[in-house]
Amino acid sequence: MPESATSARAAAAGPLSGVLVADFSRVLAGPYATMLLADLGADVVKVEGPNGDDTRSWMPPVRGEVSTYYLGINRGKRSIALDLRDEADAGIARELARRADVLIENFKPGGLAKYGLDFDAVRRDNPGVIYTSITGFGSGPGRHVPGYDLMVQAISGLMSLTGDPDGPPYRAGISVFDVMAGNHATIGVLAALRHRDATGEGQLVEVNLLSSALTGLVNHSSAFVASGAVPYRMGNAHPSVFPYEPLPTADNDLIVTAANDGQFRKLCEVLGIPQVADDPRFARNSDRTANREQLRPLLVEQLVERGAGEWFELLVEAGVPSGPINTIEGGFAMAERFELEPVVTVGEGERAVPTTRHPIRFSASPAAYRLPPPELDEHGDELRKWLSSPEEQDRG
Repeated sequence: MPESATSARAAAAGPLSGVLVADFSRVLAGPYATMLLADLGADVVKVEGPNGDDTRSWMPPVRGEVSTYYLGINRGKRSIALDLRDEADAGIARELARRADVLIENFKPGGLAKYGLDFDAVRRDNPGVIYTSITGFGSGPGRHVPGYDLMVQAISGLMSLTGDPDGPPYRAGISVFDVMAGNHATIGVLAALRHRDATGEGQLVEVNLLSSALTGLVNHSSAFVASGAVPYRMGNAHPSVFPYEPLPTADNDLIVTAANDGQFRKLCEVLGIPQVADDPRFARNSDRTANREQLRPLLVEQLVERGAGEWFELLVEAGVPSGPINTIEGGFAMAERFELEPVVTVGEGERAVPTTRHPIRFSASPAAYRLPPPELDEHGDELRKWLSSPEEQDRG
């Protein structure tokens, strides 16, 4: 390995220091997973085609001339551009796979076999590899169906739950199942690494967006699986809890989530209507849910006397969960207020990029932000030199 690459791995901090990840993924689910691994100390080599990751061209918005979408999920990685249709480049890719602790890909099932980069081929030369495959609909009968988050939001049933009862279905505001699948892939990698530590055995880890979606629908999935009930759109209301939705105030709507009897009593006390908590129609959550149309106007009548910000302070002080409906800007401002330090800077000088902090905090091995999102093939020369040289015995 060249000195710069060796130094990068030696200097890596975090619980995954020394783990080499070959990242053959594109767009969101895979790159999000590998970014999380990089934050935790893994050495991630991002393999891109000659034209680069699709998200490089997903703009606006941009920072300078670079897509902010790309910037948001690719910090901490080194980039090498390889044309897998070229045998020399494919050979370099296979050598990277042979040396890797973890390989992550999101090609269509079987798409890497013609390059000798499928699980069976990689495992022959690297039996300890954690080979992680992210697909849309699995490696069985759904293998040929393209996996895009919007498709999965529709197919899984999420869109049938999103929107007003009398309106059309809506997608979530983010690619929620891509992100969820990326998190599941990360969990799978970490569990498989733990298994390898104990047994020396690598394995295939498979994640698909539809399965991530169905488990991510949690209570709605359980309603159907356990009782046969098919949930439906309720706007911002909750099918099993009330109040658990936005309610109007003197200026803006306020989210009020009094999810148990104690919280509801405190809510009524703050609103100046303690007697409502003793009303038999509203005594228990099941009663409040069944009689929400009678309870809602009683709450709104009081809430419209003050603004959302004032109610937020009063309710939270009393132990009643609530919150204003912010823009993204407001969300970051709230995180700053709570000293969560939501923004960190990765890189230096002209390459410095503000980015969202890793969501997990460690007392002994914190996340680190060592490299800015790479330019296409930025590290190609050093990686080609390393992969063309005899492998160093540097894994311990």
